[in-house]
Amino acid sequence: MKLRRSLLKKSRLYPVRSPVLRATTSRRGYLAKSPRERLATSNGVYLILDKPKFYRFSLKKIRSLVAGKKVGLIQLRDKYGSKSDVLKFAIRLAKEVASTKTLFIINDYVDIAFAAKADGVHLGQGDLSLIKARKILGKNKIIGISCHNLSQALKAQEEGADYIGIGPIYATATKPGYKAIGLKAAAELKTKIKIPYFAIGNIHEGNIEKVSAAGIRRVAVCRAILEAKNPNLSVKGLYKKLKKYDTT
Repeated sequence: MKLRRSLLKKSRLYPVRSPVLRATTSRRGYLAKSPRERLATSNGVYLILDKPKFYRFSLKKIRSLVAGKKVGLIQLRDKYGSKSDVLKFAIRLAKEVASTKTLFIINDYVDIAFAAKADGVHLGQGDLSLIKARKILGKNKIIGISCHNLSQALKAQEEGADYIGIGPIYATATKPGYKAIGLKAAAELKTKIKIPYFAIGNIHEGNIEKVSAAGIRRVAVCRAILEAKNPNLSVKGLYKKLKKYDTT
């Protein structure tokens, strides 16, 4: 009995510094923040789960891609399925990634983002207005806007967007109807835009260093990961090259 009391006393004086416990506590504290607060410190790659390109990925495989810090956001972009099917999958995916630090965004569908309890929605220039989307989702959810020039980016920022997707930087099969704007146009945002912005459009391991060298610190990718032979290795390579010129 005396030994037990002695051990209890020592445990209070010298608590166990478990790395697992510290990591768990840190994650819980991070997840307690609102999605908008978490976005401010998220600097990983933005993965676009574009259907049908992610058809070969199970939910567990998707979770393995976003388990670390290298993928900061994922976006479900399904232009083919019915809204009912998109909602069902979104709910399952939201549960799968809920314990990670990766933010979960729905493309276009504000109602699905709300129903699936996603972290936010991404809207195009012709989608529901940002103001209406904010009324539906509330003040703590993320709203991102696709922009193709500085003028659109400034307007999105003024209206209260949380982040901007700028592009396409290079011509891309994902957006066949859009002309590439180039790195110079995207780099113009650096001194004008105060909210996070992600360069998008056919960015891959072969050109991401040029993107980073231009002063762009966040990128969104799709095929570079989803069509890679080793997606997890691709995530690591993209993140490493993206950070090469980042001195912050």
